Amino acid sequence: MKILIMHGPNLGLLGTREPEVYGSQTLEDINQLLQTDSEALGLELETFQSDIEGELVAKIGEARGEVAGIVLNPAAYTHTSVAIRDAISASELPVVEVHLSNTHARESFRHQSLTAPVCVGQIMGFGVKSYQLGLKALVDHLEDVL
Repeated sequence: MKILIMHGPNLGLLGTREPEVYGSQTLEDINQLLQTDSEALGLELETFQSDIEGELVAKIGEARGEVAGIVLNPAAYTHTSVAIRDAISASELPVVEVHLSNTHARESFRHQSLTAPVCVGQIMGFGVKSYQLGLKALVDHLEDVL
C-alpha cells in the first residue's frame, strides 16, 4: 500500500521557522521519521512539499489511482483554499489533515479549516507526532474500509 505525505507552504522552513510554535525538527527529519514508521507498517511512502497552491492541487489530482490515501498538512492553505478542498473531494481518496500546532489555540483566522470537512479526520497540536498519528489513523481507516 502506498501513502502520500503532503506538506504545504512554509513547511520547508521547519527547524528555523518559529521553533516555539513548530518545533526544532526539519521537514527532512519529519519525512525520515515517517519513512521509518511506514517501513514498520509495511507501507510505501511518497513525500511532497510545495509552497504553491496549484502544485498541491495538481499533486492531489495525480494521486488518484496511484496511492491508497494522503496525509496532508495544508498549512496556511487550510484556511483559504477552496481549490485544495475541491481537489481532495474530487480525488475520492481518504485524506487525514494534520497540523503541528493546535490551530484553535492560535489566531482566530486559523480556527476554520476549509479542508477538514472533506477529510476523514483531523489531527493537530502534537507537533511531529501529529504526522505519525495521522499516518496511523489513515492506515487504520484503510484497513476498516478495504
